[in-house]
Amino acid sequence: MPLHKIEQFDPNYRETFGGDDVKALDVYTQGGERVGLVVDVLVDDDGRFRYLIIDTNLDYVNKKILLPVGLSQINYSSRRVYVDGLSREQIERLPGYQEIENIDKDYEEKVRSVFRSASNGDTYNETYNYQKEPALNELNEQYHQTFKLYEERLIANKHRIKTGEVALGKHIETETARVTVPIQKERVLIERVVPTQVGTVVNTNELKFQEGEVARIEVYEETPEIRKEAFVREEVRVKKVVEQDIVEAQDTVRREELNVDTAGKLHVQETDTTRHETV
Repeated sequence: MPLHKIEQFDPNYRETFGGDDVKALDVYTQGGERVGLVVDVLVDDDGRFRYLIIDTNLDYVNKKILLPVGLSQINYSSRRVYVDGLSREQIERLPGYQEIENIDKDYEEKVRSVFRSASNGDTYNETYNYQKEPALNELNEQYHQTFKLYEERLIANKHRIKTGEVALGKHIETETARVTVPIQKERVLIERVVPTQVGTVVNTNELKFQEGEVARIEVYEETPEIRKEAFVREEVRVKKVVEQDIVEAQDTVRREELNVDTAGKLHVQETDTTRHETV
């Protein structure tokens, strides 16, 4: 089965493991001696951890090796990987890991043979699989559990809802308007007066008597002319303004806290990386 570097298999592996990253964890023996640093992980086609790539530094021996994942105890909280054993002699016997594309079965067998006990008869053959040696090839869930504590948070969001609308229209109202227009009318005034030359004798030879029209006077009067004109009386402008307001809400949220129960005389070290201090 081909093996893959973890980031090649899953570019978002950190999110997959809830933010935990095995890379750059220091490698220690059970006795507390630092022997190297995890630089990468090899996984199979199903994404299972198979080997840790360790950059070793022990007694002036420095090379990259493959460590079967079953021999490791990963502690993300303390940022350490503990190894069962891994002596200088084993490091010297292990084949150095090179940046090669494919790791064949013979190479894996050379790695496993260094850590395999003499009484273990599950040596490599054509039917060999990782499940035959879980102590070497399978994660021990006792040492690799990630216990997550959850808490609830209030998430504020907002959305727009329609609260109403304003519609503007026009209608016509009628009323009776009055306007005053001064007009002029002509009338004829006929006055009969006493002649200024009363008793004056008129020469009858010069006097001409005649019948019919002797004078014409035209009489005029003004009549009002009323018409209607339209003009702009008022303008109405419609616009929207946005007012800011702060709405406060509250609710009850829950949070899980860790309870640690121990039995016997044990020394339990708890490291809180969220506060960057050791409890």
